[in-house]
Amino acid sequence: MGKNYVDIENDRGELLRYRKHTNGRGLIAHGAKVHPSAIIEAGAYVEPGVQIAAGAHVGRGVWVEADAVIGPEADIAPHAHIGSGAAIGAGAKIGVRTHVGTGARVAVGSLIGDDETIGDGERVATDRRGLRLAA
Repeated sequence: MGKNYVDIENDRGELLRYRKHTNGRGLIAHGAKVHPSAIIEAGAYVEPGVQIAAGAHVGRGVWVEADAVIGPEADIAPHAHIGSGAAIGAGAKIGVRTHVGTGARVAVGSLIGDDETIGDGERVATDRRGLRLAA
């Protein structure tokens, strides 16, 4: 039986330990809280301080930076990037290769398409078709 963790050195020379999540084998940093029913696919990285709620799905190659919050039943498509301190509302869907900036907020049930960029601190809400609503 192989080990269930990986040690990775960051840019500052600090050694971070990641454990493999039982649902999907994605890497979860020490200090992150991931609900057991969430799916974190292999190749995804979840940094310290992140909170991922029940039923959330984080795709292959996604990077969730420190202190971000992913709500219940949220779906993050492969190769997306969720910035530090960002919040993804319950049931929201984030498209492939989409970048959500630092401190950004995506409202409950929003639909963000592929290859989009949400700026740092931006607040976004959409209807069921993905059309942005007025703030």
